[in-house]
Amino acid sequence: MENYVDFINGYIIGSIQMLIGFTFFIKFLQKRGRLSYYLLFAVSGYATMKAAPAGGIAEYLIYTLFLVVIGIFICRADWKSVFLYAALTVEIMQLSFGMVNSLSGILYSRGAFLHQNAAAVMSVLLGIVALTLAIFCYRAAYRYFLYYETVEKQYLFIVLIPILMIFFMDEYISSILYGNIVLKNAGGSGISVNHYHMLAIQLFGMASLFCLMFAYKKLLQNFQLNTELSLLEQEESSLNQYVEEARARYEKTKSFRHDIRNHITVVKDLLRNGKSDEALAYIGDMADLSEGLSFPCSTGNPVADILVGNKLGIAESMGIDVDCSLLLPYPCPIRDIDFCIILSNALDNAIRACRDADDGAGKYIRLTGRIQGDFVLLEVENSFRKKGPSGRGTGLSNIKAVAEKYQGAMSIKTQGGSFLLSVLLVIPRHSESIPRQIG
Repeated sequence: MENYVDFINGYIIGSIQMLIGFTFFIKFLQKRGRLSYYLLFAVSGYATMKAAPAGGIAEYLIYTLFLVVIGIFICRADWKSVFLYAALTVEIMQLSFGMVNSLSGILYSRGAFLHQNAAAVMSVLLGIVALTLAIFCYRAAYRYFLYYETVEKQYLFIVLIPILMIFFMDEYISSILYGNIVLKNAGGSGISVNHYHMLAIQLFGMASLFCLMFAYKKLLQNFQLNTELSLLEQEESSLNQYVEEARARYEKTKSFRHDIRNHITVVKDLLRNGKSDEALAYIGDMADLSEGLSFPCSTGNPVADILVGNKLGIAESMGIDVDCSLLLPYPCPIRDIDFCIILSNALDNAIRACRDADDGAGKYIRLTGRIQGDFVLLEVENSFRKKGPSGRGTGLSNIKAVAEKYQGAMSIKTQGGSFLLSVLLVIPRHSESIPRQIG
């Protein structure tokens, strides 16, 4: 009976333990586990485990080493993520079996009268319990606590060192109390182990591990939020610059309109006096002055005219065909900066998609927009690469937030080599409360 139990615990449960840890390690790295990965891991792991000393920290270290090697060289994952998630995978498995070891010590101390065969069956059942507990902890870590971004180098050791400390402390305690080392007091008699205390220590170790993962997730979320805030501040600064430029052009236009009668009077006097050449030269100067006041794309909104003209000018310089048929209400309860957020992000994504498209494909950007009653519909259509990931672009969350702010909606449609972004906005009534315009 003992031979069967040793075979089940040592080979079957041990192999399942390794494969379960490897499965969740692959999931932590956000990679697809191929059958070849599992076969390579199982064969290499089994051969090495047979050659290495049985039990103790050596097995865990070898197991960790195999996870690291496969994660870096086979899965091609970032080395920072590989080291962190390999340590996490091994530590969860170690703590799960450590808690079951403490539980088995409690059960054996209370059930010393059990028959040898019954004790052997109980050891197999406890091994299955340990595997079940490990799966539960893996799923909890994968679902609730892990943050699926590349591990930041400056934060790696902040989270990795505590995990390693928990690992080595737990292994040291387990090797003394459950390994081959026998503790004796000054009188030479053996020291009894308080399994309840050990179970509590193991539980606190697992809780500490989950608290550490939770803190790590919040740390990376904080890092990302700070990065997004910095980008939004830069975007707001850029958009405010468009607003100021539009206002300056508007003031120049007002000044030109104010002086136009004087200009016409001067031209009339020159023509009456037969000075046609001077009149033509004067009219040419007026044309140059008015050219500086015109917009490449006239939307009806001076702020949008500046922004769209700038973006489409960049697209044309890259050899992209552009077409603009956009009409916006002005003045309008919708803030200028909200129009700018939609148009700047949409056109930036369109330019980036055209730039990454195949050289042979016709690159184009079509910007359309119209007013229908109390609604404004904006559409940006562009070509993009047909093969490979199309990419959703950046800033779409900001566009969606603006659309929802005005009780509207955003939709995306791809067909063939065409990408279409549609944004619907509801024009607020004047009686509604409109946020103060920035700038």
